[in-house]
Amino acid sequence: MSEPTLHIYETADQMLVALADFFIQTAKQSISDTGRFSVSLSGGSSPKKLYELLATPEYSSRIDWDKVDFFFGDERYVPADHPDSNALMVKKALFDPLRIPAEHIFTVDTSLPPDEAAQRYAETIQDRYQAEHVRFDLILLGLGDNSHTASLFPHTPVLHDTSVSVKAVFLEDQDVYRITMTAPLINLGRNLAFLVYGKGKAEAVEAVLNGPEDIVNHPAQLIRAAEGEVHWFLDEPAASALSKQA
Repeated sequence: MSEPTLHIYETADQMLVALADFFIQTAKQSISDTGRFSVSLSGGSSPKKLYELLATPEYSSRIDWDKVDFFFGDERYVPADHPDSNALMVKKALFDPLRIPAEHIFTVDTSLPPDEAAQRYAETIQDRYQAEHVRFDLILLGLGDNSHTASLFPHTPVLHDTSVSVKAVFLEDQDVYRITMTAPLINLGRNLAFLVYGKGKAEAVEAVLNGPEDIVNHPAQLIRAAEGEVHWFLDEPAASALSKQA
């Protein structure tokens, strides 16, 4: 497994431009190599600006979006029209502006019971690629200030799940379910890209990248590409604890 590559920029806006360029570059290469580009998206507030940037003419004109398949690394267990839905956020920020065909968007069916929704999504991924193990061309990831990524939260059983799959996770402190790809599935990605900005994430970044192994408290340490590459796109505030150790 290769060491992660750090991309550190002075501001969040500069970092987002760099990640948008990386997204387009990776997409073009995948389409050139295989005819398609498969990407797993991250939810939450951090990537929304990235999706809005990709929907601008400067970026939207650079690749053939009809050759892109969109998936989600995790989803909140809420109705599809709920404001907290990751899929709804991306629909408004990216899918609708680019008029992405519905057949290229693969979302979690949260109308099903949590475990069934997770199993159905795992089957959807496998059926789409007709393979036991799917290697996404790009997986976008965020990082919480508690060191979680996707919906791999501290002290949850899914952290010890070795299956290449999708699982339901119950968060007792929030009394909610999440649906998430397991770490082994994420780690099969050809390119994994963390999007992290803001001073509030500095301690988590340092713990994940430089701290002793402790996946129970710092789940993002589980993300180690099996054969691909891991990239961290950071602004200087998010990387500030790293620079102290340099």
